[in-house]
Amino acid sequence: MKLKGKVVIAQGGGPTAVINQSLVGAALESRKFQQITKVYGAVGGVNGIINERFLDLTQETTHNLERVARTPSSALLSTRDKPDFAYCQEIFRVFKAHDVRYFFYIGGNDSADTVRIVNEQAEHENYDFRAIHIPKTIDNDLLINDHTPGYGSAAKFVAQSFIGVNLDNRALPGVHIGIIMGRHAGFLAAASSIAQKYPDDGPHLIYLPERAFDMDTFLKDVKEVYDKYGRCIVAVSEGIQDENGVPIITKFENCEYDDHGNVELSGTNALGDLLANQVKEKLKIERVRSDTFGYLQRSFMGCVSNVDQQEAREVGEKAAQFALWHNVDGSITIHRTGYYSVDYKLTQLDKLAGKTKYMPDEFINEKGNHVTDAFKYYLTPLLGSDMPSASMLRAPMADKILNK
Repeated sequence: MKLKGKVVIAQGGGPTAVINQSLVGAALESRKFQQITKVYGAVGGVNGIINERFLDLTQETTHNLERVARTPSSALLSTRDKPDFAYCQEIFRVFKAHDVRYFFYIGGNDSADTVRIVNEQAEHENYDFRAIHIPKTIDNDLLINDHTPGYGSAAKFVAQSFIGVNLDNRALPGVHIGIIMGRHAGFLAAASSIAQKYPDDGPHLIYLPERAFDMDTFLKDVKEVYDKYGRCIVAVSEGIQDENGVPIITKFENCEYDDHGNVELSGTNALGDLLANQVKEKLKIERVRSDTFGYLQRSFMGCVSNVDQQEAREVGEKAAQFALWHNVDGSITIHRTGYYSVDYKLTQLDKLAGKTKYMPDEFINEKGNHVTDAFKYYLTPLLGSDMPSASMLRAPMADKILNK
């Protein structure tokens, strides 16, 4: 059975450098099917739906859509709303009024859960309808997926940033601490490891939420590296926690919380300042700096992985194909089939909605303060074909004359 009616596409959660590829992929693919009367874009995610804020993408030129596809951040804007039953009732009141039969929601764990709830509501109301979740998250924490669109470009930004930090720190040695996004999963902070090319390159230490963080052990690690190289570069996931699962930042600071009860981690340099101050006070190292990358990782225009772009486009196209050709619901998932190739499948929403994927053990070293070569092997193709690397002078030193 082919459902005739409108398509609504929405974007939820944090933006990425390639999320608009998925939007355009779904829009252009949907416009090919005769049963589609209009393709709408909801401005502001599900909040835009209940407020009937729709752009008619049927009337957008293909040329401009392609330009938007290459532009970072959410062209349709976004939302952090988590629909409950009453919220979904409002969504369907709007969908029925506009004869919407297909819903594509681009987002992460919470967005997948939203699609699940919306699907259940459609069944409850006996409304002929298809909804598909299109994966997106820089955290790379969606289950079933080998990786998620948005991660490759954010990882490329982190890796390139640490290449720069390493070069700076080599010229003027000291301790540099970089705080990277990642509340529960450390994939993004781990990407900093790609900056290591020469034996003494940083980051020398990497701390992830998957391993318990201990301040005394951290200081011991920093001292060992500093004594060996005369400098130390550290990458830290913002969500590092102690052995009881308590975020480190909450043990030292009065933290703010968002509307969902999560500790605010990205809007402050508190964790970086805390760790830097501990190094200064306990290790007596004078030149200590910290940077919190914050939102820079998500939509940086000059640092986009071409592999990430291609896959973000294809998951959008596959969403439209599964819904319109096969008349099914679910979540598009990415599966690695070689080095390097991928395939796309449709997965039941309850297998990943509202759940978190963590760094596997084989990606983290025994001490829990760095990553393994297995992780670098996993990540490298996701960074794209034009990932840069730095080089050092290797000419011999000239002989001294006056101070032999």
